[in-house]
Amino acid sequence: MTTKKRIVFIGAAGDMCRVAIERFAEAADGDWKLELYDIRPDALDALVASLPAGSASSGSFDLFDGVALRAAIDGAALVVLGAGPYIRTAEPVMEACIEKGVPYLDLDDDEASTRAAMELDAEAKAAGVPIFVGCGASPGLTNVMAADAARDMDTVDRIDVCWATGDEGPVAFGRAVLDHAIRGFAGPCQTWENGRAVTHRTFVESDVFDLGGSFGSAYRLYECAHPEAVTMPRRWPGADRIRVLGALDPAPVSGVMRGVAVAVEEGRISMDQAIDFVNDVITDKPGSPKVWRYALAGLWGSIRRGEIAVGEVLRYFAAAARKKHPDFRGINYVRVTGKRGGQRVVSVRRVPVSGPGTPWTSMAAGTGSATAAFMVLAVDELGDLAGVLAPEDWANPERFYAALARTGRASSLDEVVEAVKA
Repeated sequence: MTTKKRIVFIGAAGDMCRVAIERFAEAADGDWKLELYDIRPDALDALVASLPAGSASSGSFDLFDGVALRAAIDGAALVVLGAGPYIRTAEPVMEACIEKGVPYLDLDDDEASTRAAMELDAEAKAAGVPIFVGCGASPGLTNVMAADAARDMDTVDRIDVCWATGDEGPVAFGRAVLDHAIRGFAGPCQTWENGRAVTHRTFVESDVFDLGGSFGSAYRLYECAHPEAVTMPRRWPGADRIRVLGALDPAPVSGVMRGVAVAVEEGRISMDQAIDFVNDVITDKPGSPKVWRYALAGLWGSIRRGEIAVGEVLRYFAAAARKKHPDFRGINYVRVTGKRGGQRVVSVRRVPVSGPGTPWTSMAAGTGSATAAFMVLAVDELGDLAGVLAPEDWANPERFYAALARTGRASSLDEVVEAVKA
């Protein structure tokens, strides 16, 4: 009798992790048993019922209970961490996986926890355990796109990693998700300049990019704290610049979030007040007048700096007054600049603009599909890798794109990633 190989998911009820579970179950070869754990085990009942009979089970434990954690992961073929915030959850799970000799994978998009993970590299290598970090859309897919584009040149001088994600309708976000997002709009961020790590202020530096599609040829994005600028210098230490830029769509939302985040950073409002405000606005409620004061200050700053036009802001508020949400759209875009044969080369990879009628109908769909694709690759390569590994360290672009086409339910590779003339 063949014993099924176990994959343990921690934080399985989260939107992104649920998609990853569903898509992996569809795409993976082999005989797998999926063990799904969450602090809300009842939230997993429908997911378990939707998967092939006998392929999944659900349960609950406290991941900060070292004994319970180690009992749950012991003997697993892979542990997937979907529970945030990663600055609190990742290290205890990684340490338990290293101790138990169990491969680990996450979709962490937090800069600080990624730096902490890299400190475990020597320990993971000594134990012969692969620790796959940042296996989502950004980071994750963006890292693979960078590695793909970098093959077009002899030396890499600059990497610009870009993301934009849009309105998903009147649906509240989880508090951990918004905590992470709000912290990402203010405070320090790491970037790579002239061969060394330096610190900038998040959402201060901005630039425009030809993202294509409905985003157009001059869409403004803002430098932000993200893991790509932490992990990529290991692969391309000689680069002059590696940075990550992002934005929320429609454009006025970035200004609103910036104002709220600065108010939290300066202690003018609490994180709970900020989260409640953002979820109120998303779900078409008025939102706290106190917090609106800071949100409007952030929006006015965007106008004053010429980053956004007054007309666009007025259209945004007119739509909000009618409780009208735009169609979701999002994109991942990577531009790599370098030299080949002594000549300057620019190579771009991008995901076609997502939204209704595409494989990527939400941020969760894009990130979860990418995580599932990384899992498909990882389970085939577990015996060959060890250490703390970002996607650019181990994921073959062609194999990853093929897996992503399956997990993303795409009809062709062209719906996954495009190579674009810069």
